[in-house]
Amino acid sequence: MAMDWQKLLSIERARELVGGPSQSERVPGDKRDEFERDFDRIVYSTPFRRLQDKTQVFPLDPNDSVRTRLTHSLEVSHAARGLAKDVCCEMREQGYIDNLKSRQIETIAATCGLLHDLGNPPFGHSGEIAIREWFQKKEKEGKDANFFSELYDASERRNKASQYVQDFLRFEGNAQTIRLITKLQILADFHGLNLTCGTLSAACKYVAASNEGDDGFHEKAKVGYFASENSLIEKLRTETGTGKARNPITFLVEAADDCVYNTVDLEDGVTKGILDWKLLKDELLASSDDNTTIRKYLEDVEEHVEEKEKEIQFSGRAKDKTLVRYFRVLAIREIVTASSKAFMDNYEEIMEGDYHGELVEDSTAWPLVKACRKINLGRVYCSDETLNLELMGRKVIQDLLDIYWEGYDFRGNGKKNLSNSEKFAQKAYDLTSDNYQKVFKHALEKTDLPKRYCRMQLVTDYVCGMTDTFAVNLHKRLTNG
Repeated sequence: MAMDWQKLLSIERARELVGGPSQSERVPGDKRDEFERDFDRIVYSTPFRRLQDKTQVFPLDPNDSVRTRLTHSLEVSHAARGLAKDVCCEMREQGYIDNLKSRQIETIAATCGLLHDLGNPPFGHSGEIAIREWFQKKEKEGKDANFFSELYDASERRNKASQYVQDFLRFEGNAQTIRLITKLQILADFHGLNLTCGTLSAACKYVAASNEGDDGFHEKAKVGYFASENSLIEKLRTETGTGKARNPITFLVEAADDCVYNTVDLEDGVTKGILDWKLLKDELLASSDDNTTIRKYLEDVEEHVEEKEKEIQFSGRAKDKTLVRYFRVLAIREIVTASSKAFMDNYEEIMEGDYHGELVEDSTAWPLVKACRKINLGRVYCSDETLNLELMGRKVIQDLLDIYWEGYDFRGNGKKNLSNSEKFAQKAYDLTSDNYQKVFKHALEKTDLPKRYCRMQLVTDYVCGMTDTFAVNLHKRLTNG
């Protein structure tokens, strides 16, 4: 059965979805609709503010003009709203939606752009890898040979397919985002930000559990949610009518993300001095399968800047920065337009849940995006500065996991006579976030999740919530660095 926008735009909130009380939280005179309230909850949330000190590409960068996760998320939100607006205009003309639904879809897309990276740990994607490695090493080390044994037993199957185990061996920031907005960011209860089902559904970028194969489908390529959120995800799919397919709005947000990072990371590369305009131009032409289109972009950029030079005398890096900024403007415009067309070309498959591709890759802008991505991989992401800081971040994260695991694995709570090692473990536990301790205790008391699984989540919850600077400074204090 095809998805329909009436169900996809469900305003039921997470608390009601899992059987909690339906409470009116609206202030008299509040003219916002439910999805606009979701947007505002993200903007004013603590995890969103923390993005200002989390890595986009360059960790702990002193240059204020280089993007952080916060500026990246704002740009993705802006692009997602614009792309959704283009698509909604087409859908209105074809009678698929009305004006109200159009505004709601645009708002949800913008909200998901803001929150799409909230669950990422310090130091970007290298932080995710560091967390996975830590659990993988724990599994292999002789002294922790039975590290996961309790979880295998709890799942009633002693094999690597256990979701409890794979949640950590395949730890994923996207799944942590879902956990953060539905559990960890406490407002008044244990339902996180209590967002609408319409927004939560669109925020689920990937749809597979950690122990499910990807079947070659893009939407299953990464872990979409953890075992701790299984029940919520199941109810959410029923409420919105997506089943195990992606929400259509998710495709728009993903395309906006692809559009933004592939272009602006080049701009940051020029700002950092890793690239200059001549090198970028040569690399784009060499990397593209469609030189005619790329050459036309580059000619348009240079003609525009040469015209501006008559008024403002550009030179050196200032001119390079101006050139790459205008290239970014043209490129984003082209990618958004092409992605909008790709969405409408695949509309029926998307609504049936049968589309398994990526809008950008299936659009006419793919040669441009592919060329940008190739340069980022070959020039920007592998710069010496970035690699050095990623290695440093890996050590910081894994050392902190060692320290806090001792506290989270402490089993002597309530004992009057503690050994010295238990006293230090208790101190490590006491240093952690009060909010995360509350969620941890609630999970132990109110769910059937294995205790060891809850402890493992607590260590990842706390470390993932740290900013880059906080993690580095805390590491120095605790290790006398």
